[in-house]
Amino acid sequence: MKVAKELGMRVVRVPAYSPQAVVEHAVALILTLNRKIHKAYNRVRENNFSIENLTGFDLHGKTVGVIGTGLIGKTFCKIMIGFGCKVIAHDVHPNEELKNSGVNYVGLDELLQQSDIISLHCPLLPETTHIINKDSLANMKQGAMLINTSRGGLLNTQDVIESLKAKHLGYLGIDVYEQEAGIFFNDLSETIIEDDSIARLMTFPNVIITSHQGFFTKEALEQIATTTLNSLYIIEKGEPLNEKVIVV
Repeated sequence: MKVAKELGMRVVRVPAYSPQAVVEHAVALILTLNRKIHKAYNRVRENNFSIENLTGFDLHGKTVGVIGTGLIGKTFCKIMIGFGCKVIAHDVHPNEELKNSGVNYVGLDELLQQSDIISLHCPLLPETTHIINKDSLANMKQGAMLINTSRGGLLNTQDVIESLKAKHLGYLGIDVYEQEAGIFFNDLSETIIEDDSIARLMTFPNVIITSHQGFFTKEALEQIATTTLNSLYIIEKGEPLNEKVIVV
């Protein structure tokens, strides 16, 4: 970015495409972890129709804590309200529309203590880096579910592993990982993974990891392409760009 600025190069981005894509993936992680869909699928393919150890819980009536209520977090809140959940949220800028919908904004500690399910939808900033750490994990309910479809750096991975080992954190669903570069988007099926943390996470029966595919829907890809091509077209015509898509 620094070099691009020095060379006078225009840099554009796609700040928003489909919040529904990411949110629906977060909900998919919740449902899969809860109802153990992945285990049931594998069993049935082996002609094993037992339902032993597949017990889940009703989402209806559970308290869902949402950290970050921007466009994606707001959409997630609305979907969880539709499930009949009690939704509480934490954000430095509370959303009035959500408050009017019944979402209660609380402090971070209170959210951690009350929530059965916690979903992260905040940006990765210095103040949010490792917002989930040893102390915040200890503050959570025993057996709580943690979902992260935002940024990997929001979690202190080693602290999460220790909480899982201690059987305090009940479930973990992540679509992002702090050290995902060189791992995600690659076929490593014939490779020895050298990252001990992600290798350990994959051994837990109550953990689901997907490889940053939350955005990966037909509609989102179309919007990304359309916005990018439109930015190039505007630059070519010499017209001013929308400030939301300009980086430099």
